[in-house]
Order: sequence, then C-alpha cells, then structure tokens
Amino acid sequence: MREKTKYDYGECEICGARMQERLIKQDFWLRGKLIIVEDVPAGVCSRCGEKIVKADIGRLILKLIENSDRIAKSPKISVPAVKFDTEGTIV
Repeated sequence: MREKTKYDYGECEICGARMQERLIKQDFWLRGKLIIVEDVPAGVCSRCGEKIVKADIGRLILKLIENSDRIAKSPKISVPAVKFDTEGTIV
C-alpha cells in the first residue's frame, strides 16, 4: 500500500515563508451562530500564521456546515463574550 504524499502548499503569500501542513480549527459565523470545524487540513505559515485550504477541502467544509442536522447533533461549547469598552474596562 502506497503512503499518501502530503500536499505542497508552496510559499506564504504574505511573508514568503514555506507553508506547512497542519490540522486546524476553522470558525464560521452562520446566522449569528459560531460554528467551529475541527481537524481541517490546511497550509499554515510558521512565520506569520497565515492559513490556506485547498479548494476541494473548502467545498467539503461548505457541505459540512450546510448540514443542519449534523450541526444540531454536534457537541456544544461555551465561550466567554467580552464587550469592548473604549475606556479599557470590561463590561
């Protein structure tokens, strides 16, 4: 059985460093709700942090987040929401 070769993401469009394949968490806001997709294969720049995904991965993510049944059955997490205040205090 042949080992699958990793995709070559090339160089970062921002800083020119070599992109490395990593699994990332990608977040999306849909209809006022935050959706997090975990373990997305992406090219990540180790210098500036820029992230890119291949087109076929983007299409798969779109199908995934359009699946309302799957989203409804997914685990929910709670995150803090801090309101920005120009005087630097937390409201």
